[in-house]
Amino acid sequence: MSTAMVEAQGVRKSFGPVEILKGIDLRVEKGSVTCLIGPSGSGKTTFLRCINHLEKVDAGRLSVDGSLVGYAERNGKLYELKEDQTAQARLDAGMVFQRFNLFPHMTVMENILEAPVRVQKRPRAEVLKEAQVLLDRVGLGHRGDSYPQELSGGQQQRIAIARALAMKPKLMLFDEPTSALDPELVGEVLDVMKDLAEEGMTMVVVTHELAFARQVSDQVVFMDQGVVVESGPPEQVLGSPVHERTKSFLSKVL
Repeated sequence: MSTAMVEAQGVRKSFGPVEILKGIDLRVEKGSVTCLIGPSGSGKTTFLRCINHLEKVDAGRLSVDGSLVGYAERNGKLYELKEDQTAQARLDAGMVFQRFNLFPHMTVMENILEAPVRVQKRPRAEVLKEAQVLLDRVGLGHRGDSYPQELSGGQQQRIAIARALAMKPKLMLFDEPTSALDPELVGEVLDVMKDLAEEGMTMVVVTHELAFARQVSDQVVFMDQGVVVESGPPEQVLGSPVHERTKSFLSKVL
């Protein structure tokens, strides 16, 4: 049995004439935390969206827990899955975006209940109990009846994490989850993510929070111009980088 939760081999992705991902090779072990760092426009978010099949890869192979993302293989050829099959597979990976994307007309509890009940067809009473546990877990057990606009940005992002966890994903993807927050609210979101890491959740995180990457990640991946420039343990990539481009980037942000 493979120990990889995510495996990318030669993954390429273009938007029109512009190639964003230029052959990404990357392996994320089960139960590990991988942080993707690098300048804006380097392809980090696009790669994250490919993992969840929010974007289709143009070439290469990308698998989650041993299953190809968006495709099936028969007789050595890849065939694109139907949208309902892709949507079902997408449930394996919870995703938390920069902007919280909560439904403004629903309460916090309704936001969390919506997908497990409507999409997974799970009993509402069962999901309600689990949702309350998740709210307690992110420190907002008392805000189930609140609406998103009544919460701070940090609180909304913690609700977004709880909502993703309600689907019981194998993998959590975070796209710069603190970049839209005021500085004093960043810590409360990172604390929830640290707890998830300690519990063994496999996570891929696009982040500019290098202190978080150093403290929590098992692997740091530096991307630039659509390629993986350097990857390895945080103490190596952040502390003793080998590549000159990595050194140049870190000298500007550390």
